[in-house]
Amino acid sequence: MVTINQNHAFDGRSRWRSIRVMYFTMFLSSVGFTIVITSIWPYLQKIDDSADASFLGWVVAAYSLGQMVASPLFGLWSNHRPRRESLVCSICINVLANIYYSYVYLPPSHKKYHILLARVFVGFGAGNVAVVRAYVAGATSLTERTSAMANMSACQALGFILGPALQAALSAIGEKGFYIELLHLKFNMYTAPALLAAFFGVVNIVLVLVVLRRDSNVGFIFHFTDQVHVAPEIEGSIDHIAVLTSNILFFIILFIFAVFETISTPLSMDMFAWTRKDAVLYNGIILAAVGFQSVIVFLVVKVLSVRVGDRPLLLGGLVIIFIGFFILLPWGTQYPKIQWIDLQNYSMPDILLAPPLTTNGTVEPTGCPPEQTWCQYTPAIHLAQYITSDILIGVGYPATNVMSYTLYSKILGPKPQGVYMGWLTASGSGARTLGPVFVSQVYTILGPRWAFSLICGIVLAAILLLMAMYKRLIAFSVRNGRMEE
Repeated sequence: MVTINQNHAFDGRSRWRSIRVMYFTMFLSSVGFTIVITSIWPYLQKIDDSADASFLGWVVAAYSLGQMVASPLFGLWSNHRPRRESLVCSICINVLANIYYSYVYLPPSHKKYHILLARVFVGFGAGNVAVVRAYVAGATSLTERTSAMANMSACQALGFILGPALQAALSAIGEKGFYIELLHLKFNMYTAPALLAAFFGVVNIVLVLVVLRRDSNVGFIFHFTDQVHVAPEIEGSIDHIAVLTSNILFFIILFIFAVFETISTPLSMDMFAWTRKDAVLYNGIILAAVGFQSVIVFLVVKVLSVRVGDRPLLLGGLVIIFIGFFILLPWGTQYPKIQWIDLQNYSMPDILLAPPLTTNGTVEPTGCPPEQTWCQYTPAIHLAQYITSDILIGVGYPATNVMSYTLYSKILGPKPQGVYMGWLTASGSGARTLGPVFVSQVYTILGPRWAFSLICGIVLAAILLLMAMYKRLIAFSVRNGRMEE
């Protein structure tokens, strides 16, 4: 047995102080993403008329593409150097990228590609999520880990609450806003959230530099228990089949949520004939409410995981997500309102038309664009369906999210987790890259019925995979006979 004393890298207070800074870093990372997610589509439409819903998918995916590339790199860096180096570097990139996003209206042309590039760099800076997860996993015992991971996920969910809520509040500035001549900056409802995210990043850098002065690999050298007396559990092999399965499940979980967050704004504008400003405001409120609900789910999950285990909660969460997307399928005979245009060349069923533009162009066209031909024959999705689906996905996603990477960290055990967590984050980022592209293409061409039917099939495949690999998804110490399940 090895005893860890207070002079050995971490005392209890400094260990948890550092862990709480990691919670805060995760919180700010999610705020930095969600604070602009509901306004990206209206912003694209405003500054570049050539942007369509298909390009929106690439813009949303750009964040995750950058994160996917950066996550293994920052994870590898954190395994060989003090973690605050990689954290500070990544956050600096994130701050500069958000400032770049605030100025994408300045170039005379190709503005949509500047938004795309800015989001790539914002995502690259968010690659530090791998470092954060590895840090918390390495600094907690097996018995502490589910609670710590749940706390971290709760902080992430709190970021999802405040992000859309702040965007909704900042929408009061309006599309025009005001001009700051000294900075050549248009301060409006689209640029203000990115600038606020940049400010949060500066705060995060200060905390990392001040609190993480004493870096440590304690979790990678010793395996903590509640009594602080530990056995060197480094012997034994990792089940790489379980690792691969966990990565696939995490990929699917992040994929379906990326679909959900990407499609919410264009779907609501098409189905409910909301204006750009209304879509930003109402979806911000809805996502904030879902985020608040997610925090409650995380707290419940912490208690339930002790009683029923991680795997049943993961399975139950996937079932709830399936029901949520199934409810979102369009039914009935009522069709969405169509944007007013010259309809003489269209043959349509008995549908409603949204109000036309006035002669001076002061009224924004609302409703389903006629170039999306499915609008003419696909039934409308009702607001009650939309909100019910949001509630169910808001229960299923946080449960599956925290359980998937809690299981993953337990499968890895006391092994160095920086690179492994980097691959898990890259897996999630790959999902957030492909999800928006997938749903924007399928939604634009085939409509919500095909898009959500395919998502239901993917979730069902994840449920079957989990059931098939259920017995292998166990903790490292359980697999190597050092602890009973």
